[in-house]
Formats: sequence, C-alpha cells, structure tokens
Amino acid sequence: MYAEIGAVVAGLILLVWSADKFVIGAAATARHMGMSPLLVGLTIVSIGTSAPEMFVSAMAALDGAGNLAIGNALGSNITNIALVLGITALVAPIPLQKGLLKKELPLLVIVSLLGGVVLFDLTLDMTDAIILIVAFLFALYLMFQDSSDSGDAIMDEDEAAEIESTPTGMAVFWLITGLVLLMVASKALVWGATGIATAMGVSELIIGLTIVAIGTSLPELAASVTSALKGHHDIAIGNVIGSNIFNLLAVMPIPGLLAVTAVEPMALYRDYAVMMAVTIALLVFFLISYRKGTMGRITGTLLTGSYVAYLGFLFIANQ
Repeated sequence: MYAEIGAVVAGLILLVWSADKFVIGAAATARHMGMSPLLVGLTIVSIGTSAPEMFVSAMAALDGAGNLAIGNALGSNITNIALVLGITALVAPIPLQKGLLKKELPLLVIVSLLGGVVLFDLTLDMTDAIILIVAFLFALYLMFQDSSDSGDAIMDEDEAAEIESTPTGMAVFWLITGLVLLMVASKALVWGATGIATAMGVSELIIGLTIVAIGTSLPELAASVTSALKGHHDIAIGNVIGSNIFNLLAVMPIPGLLAVTAVEPMALYRDYAVMMAVTIALLVFFLISYRKGTMGRITGTLLTGSYVAYLGFLFIANQ
C-alpha cells in the first residue's frame, strides 16, 4: 500500500495548499472585477474553506465512490465540532459570539435535520441534491442579511490584506493554477483512499469518515489552535458553524448531482446520528456557557473525548 499511502499524504498536502491559493486567487479576481469585500468574504472565502471537501466529493462520485464523499461530509462535520473545537477549547477558553445563538446555531441544527431527511431513504439522487442546493442558496441569503445588518467582518485582517494586495495577473494565475492542482490532488487522494480501503477490507465510507475527513479538516484545526495561542480565536465557533453548513448543503449534494448514490445504512444510523449528537451537544454547551461568555476546558475535554471514543467505536466495529 506504499503507493496508496503516498498518494493520500501528497494529495492532502497539495489539497490544502492549492485550496488556499485558489481562494486567494478567486477572491482577488472578484475584488478586481468590482465585487464588494462583504460579498467576497461571504461567498468565495467562506465557501472556499469547504473547497477541499467539495473537490474530493466530486472526484469520489466520478470514480464511483459516492459513499467516500458522503463520509467526507459527515466526518468533516463531526471532526470540526468534536476535534477542532475540542482541542481549541483545551488550548484556551473560546470566547462565545452570543449573536450566533439567534441565527447561525439554529440554522445549523435545521440544516443537519435536513441532511437526515435526504439520507433517510438511503439514496442520494438529483432531487435530494437540488433540495440541498436550494437550502444552501437560502442559507447564503440569510447570512448575507445578517452580515449586512451587523457590519461584522467576514474574514480576518491578514487574509483581507493579502486579497487586496494581489495584482490582477497574479490573482488569475493562482485562480487557474489552484483549480488545476485541486483537481489533481483530489484525484490522487481518492485513488489512494479507495486503494487503502480495498487493501484493508474496510468500506470507502469509513475511509471518508476518518482519513479524508481528518485530513481536510486539518487547516481549520491548525488555524484555530494558532489563533488560540495568539488570543484571536473568538471566531472559531462561527467558522466551524459556517463550514458545517457548507459541508451539508454544498458538499453532500455533489454525489447526487453526478450519479444516483446508494447510501450505506451505517452512514445514516451511525455516522449521521453521531453528527447530529455532537451538533446538539454544541448547542447545549453554548447555552450552558452563555452567561460565562467562554467555552472552557471541561467542554473541550468532553468534545475531544467523544471524538476519540467515536474513532475507537469505528475501529472496533470494523474488526
């Protein structure tokens, strides 16, 4: 499996790097074409955080590995809440953006329930994909209204400065180069992941839930921990909520758009249930910590511990 493991490692590294360049190139190009910073931040930058998952899902669906794509979407959401937020809270208490309780957190719960509805018949087809995409457009509209009213920044100052300072020619270059490299990296990752699944006798769903989901969530983990160490991690929960909404509404429909995908029953009965549980747990922890204003190390321990327990359960169930 040396070639497959190498493809997965190289694919993940190239995927993360090319996604960053693609987002900067696309955002800078849009700014030079006259798009407002608010709209750039809300669409290109926000959706760009899910670019690795989107390209991996597309390549997996085209290669007939639709369950790897579904596992990637569900697994990334579990990883974002239980691992990314858990470890970030262990590093330093996370300041709570209390406005999230009015719109974004309830929206995430509703979107998560919608994900269960489309998976309920264990088939992901064009109709399911259209339902999720329509919901995605509606969610974008709601978030744009909220951002316009509040005037809050969508991206951090360093990212905004890099976008503004990138010349038009360089922006177009990184847009095209990043797009091509994203496709190459996604293809390599899916080839390696499916090869490992075959060699180890495990399902593509499990590989999507673990190796691929953790790999595509590593940028969020690194950024959140780095921000926590610098004391600038107050947007960590908002980023995770936004990423999880995009994963369900923009990543999970992709297999259904490209082919009718038969969903493994365990994706619904086990993995969707775990994703729903950690989403509700995030809401509960938020409510409990609301008055204090921070989500601390006890919450971080519970979230991280639940993720380790989930991985252990997957391992035991696969034996």
